[in-house]
Amino acid sequence: MFYTYIIFSKTLNKYYIGSCQNIQERLTDHLNSRSPFTKKAKDWELKYFESFESRSEAYQRELEIKKKKSRKYIEYLTENKN
Repeated sequence: MFYTYIIFSKTLNKYYIGSCQNIQERLTDHLNSRSPFTKKAKDWELKYFESFESRSEAYQRELEIKKKKSRKYIEYLTENKN
């Protein structure tokens, strides 16, 4: 199983969108400064995720969300999760 996820930092007031195979492991990476963008904060929390059968589907969804360049859309997703 592969995932597209959205995490949020209150400190930075920013969202981060990514895709991965193991959400818990990836969140740990973000919290332990193993990602250039997310190392700026230590309070990332998982706000949303979607499951996919393939890595390419998860990555395509990640790009779809990012291409919208819309904080409102991201907040809509996180507030209206399944």
